[in-house]
Amino acid sequence: MTLKPITDDSLSPLRHGFFTRNGGASSGIYAALNCGLGSADQSEIVDINRGRVADHMGVDPDWLVGVYQVHSPDVIAVTGPLPHSPKADAIVTATPGVALFTLTADCQPVLFADHTARVIGAAHAGWKGALTGVLENTLTAMETLGAQRGNITAVIGPSISQAAYEVGPDFMDRFLAEDDVSARFFAQGKGDRLQFDLPGYGLHRLRAAGIGQASWTGHCTYGDPDRFFSYRRSVHANDADYGRLIASIRLD
Repeated sequence: MTLKPITDDSLSPLRHGFFTRNGGASSGIYAALNCGLGSADQSEIVDINRGRVADHMGVDPDWLVGVYQVHSPDVIAVTGPLPHSPKADAIVTATPGVALFTLTADCQPVLFADHTARVIGAAHAGWKGALTGVLENTLTAMETLGAQRGNITAVIGPSISQAAYEVGPDFMDRFLAEDDVSARFFAQGKGDRLQFDLPGYGLHRLRAAGIGQASWTGHCTYGDPDRFFSYRRSVHANDADYGRLIASIRLD
């Protein structure tokens, strides 16, 4: 089956993609393009899936570079393949031939590019990472490599939408303690439950940080099981585990 990544004109002509679950070698609940070595899927199969993504990105598998994601605000800069995956949640480079990647299953995959300075980035931004500054820290790390914040474009890929993201009042309190403006990203749900707009919040943080352009592809991971893995959907279905989606961008 052919890989079917979602692309965005604002990141072109850089090779990039928010890959769906289509086109991989995994089976069962991981079918088909599960790229998460942290899942209980067979590591050999995950390696095959990552190899297919690397082929699509036009790089050797070693040059498809990511980090060990821990829901942190931490960012690292790379110049090539890594001997191991350091703990962080975003990665940036100004080195041609490197394809950065991030893994998600409801959290925001965010791809960044400064076309003029030729600096790129990729971030995993769940609620915790977004709240503690991983998006702003990615912009800062790109600036260290020569990017200008006003020239940076960011695209948020398939993420859980507000309609599918039910949270409790304690969750909202964490955001209000940071900034009262965050209230606008919560809608009233059933009883004391609330619906949180994760991609809307991500866009707010990026725009408030002075980025040149930011957008969301508009795809909900929870609501489209044929194309996307979803952690929350797997919990509701009582599945034993879930696959991870991959997003990647390459500096030519």
